[in-house]
Amino acid sequence: MKIGIPAETLPGETRVAATPETVKKLVAAKHQVLVQSGAGTLSSITDQAYAAAGAQVVSAAEAFAAETVLKVRAPSAEEHGLLKSGTVVVGMLNPFDAENIVVMANHGLTAFALEAAPRTSRAQSMDVLSSQANIAGYKAVMVAANTYQRFIPMLMTAAGTVKAARMLIMGAGVAGLQAIATAKRLGAVIEASDVRPAVKEQIESLGAKFLDVPFITDEEKECAEGVGGYARPMPADWMRRQSELVHERAKQADIIITTALIPGRKAPVLIGEETVKAMKPGSVILDMAVEQGGNCPLSEAGKTVIKHGVHIIGAGNLATQVAADASALYARNVLDFLKLIVNPEGGLSINREDDIVAATLLCSGGEVLRK
Repeated sequence: MKIGIPAETLPGETRVAATPETVKKLVAAKHQVLVQSGAGTLSSITDQAYAAAGAQVVSAAEAFAAETVLKVRAPSAEEHGLLKSGTVVVGMLNPFDAENIVVMANHGLTAFALEAAPRTSRAQSMDVLSSQANIAGYKAVMVAANTYQRFIPMLMTAAGTVKAARMLIMGAGVAGLQAIATAKRLGAVIEASDVRPAVKEQIESLGAKFLDVPFITDEEKECAEGVGGYARPMPADWMRRQSELVHERAKQADIIITTALIPGRKAPVLIGEETVKAMKPGSVILDMAVEQGGNCPLSEAGKTVIKHGVHIIGAGNLATQVAADASALYARNVLDFLKLIVNPEGGLSINREDDIVAATLLCSGGEVLRK
């Protein structure tokens, strides 16, 4: 089978869907791998490295003409013109973008959105959300620390003692837990909040204090259990109580990192303007949810702004800032997914009865399969 690896064209996207490591394995499985020239440049991968792994370095048109095309992000309007009807496209295609799914269906594509894979043990090795969120959580702390104008760890010097920075991590999914671990390694004093009580043990095992907002009603408890590893929207009264607690803790924080996202929904507001006003001058907020509306209404996508003396960083898609490792992990996720749709003879074999295949399949044969 011919497998195409085109360069990503979305502005700011630095990752690539295959690395020499995964190309070598695909070639060993008798596939013909066509990598667009320059596809790995922003991930520090040369054309020569791909060629040495057994790939053919080709033009964009040749990469998109393959039977199966591996991408990081959904095809753009220009890229749709290069794709043939019947092509299989695998990538992070945004299963909530109904308009683009219709476009892909109309082009006759068979499209798989890897971020729609169920959060099950069997799907762990192809869980692109976790692999990329892990990187983003690490980078969030590094970016925030770089903006913060003081030390992170406590230092005892001849000139006096410098207190450790206080960090507040909002949301304890994969990104939040990695942010806690990274902040701990840097020597910060950390508090963390999440709607799901089940994560308390994980938070505390990483060295942070859990900000507990008690549940008063059965509805609050049910929502807090989440679905498929994700938090659910919480009732208004619980959100009010959490906001009051966060407001008090934010006044003491030096750095706040917000990671709270609910798939397909606008990000919940966790740090309101009144809380920002109450924070210390020079403190930092890094909003990882800025591309979905933001956990702080004052954040701006792709920008660092200063509001009420607080540096507010709108940092979505942080994994692109660690492109080499992000591509390596993503490429392994893709490789493991291909094993589900490719038979031992190297041909396509799409089993819609498979729960992972069914969950990720957006469209096929001109039909939209995810509404």
